[in-house]
Amino acid sequence: MTKLQTKALRTTPFDAAKYIRTAEDVVDTLNDALESGEAGYIAAVLGAIARSEGMTSIAEKSGVKRQALYRSLSEDGNPTLETLLGVLGALDLRLAVKEAEVKAA
Repeated sequence: MTKLQTKALRTTPFDAAKYIRTAEDVVDTLNDALESGEAGYIAAVLGAIARSEGMTSIAEKSGVKRQALYRSLSEDGNPTLETLLGVLGALDLRLAVKEAEVKAA
């Protein structure tokens, strides 16, 4: 047996919040999630962005309780429109809608 085979592999959970540092990071990451159309991914990304800014601060600015934010902004969460708009407002962001690109058949 080699040394590599006898050592236990240690891993740490990935937390995107550690890598979201600039306003451009916030916008790019959130736009990527919105483009995916996956509700769980969008909620999780919004949660990572809120954690990167400080969940307590976002809770105070958005008027949503911190525990409710953690719950609704998880991968299994389902934030209400009011929560979504509150968090975006706390981040000095707003929603915009654009026409979907139509793919040729």
